[in-house]
Amino acid sequence: MSQKQRVLFLCTHNSARSQMAEGWLRNRYGEQFEAYSAGTEATVLRPLAIRAMAEIGVDISGQESKTLEQYLTQPWDYVITVCDQANQTCPTFPGGPHRLHWSVPDPSSAEGTEADQLAAYRQARDDLRQRIDQLVAELAAA
Repeated sequence: MSQKQRVLFLCTHNSARSQMAEGWLRNRYGEQFEAYSAGTEATVLRPLAIRAMAEIGVDISGQESKTLEQYLTQPWDYVITVCDQANQTCPTFPGGPHRLHWSVPDPSSAEGTEADQLAAYRQARDDLRQRIDQLVAELAAA
């Protein structure tokens, strides 16, 4: 069996988007990929991100917000930024990984009721799922 491809998802605070992407890739495609996430800064995993992922059967409650420094010297097959700010400040990683940018709106900036805010997390979750599923399908077809 071939070695798993290593994927690092990056966003600014590693509190929602990159965490959801990590959780989906690990849960759905863990036999093919090692999934990680980090931020340019570390904060705390957002409860609504945990809730949105739980709705689709993915538990990310044990994941932690981390900074990207611990990953800078590791080899990656893919480094994927999921927010514009992280894309602009993303450092160069060794080994020439494939570098992708997916501009996903920040659900933590949503205002309104809790239901309105949760809807923003669901939208980000579904956008990330679609992009990840598409990437995996493209890699399988290559």
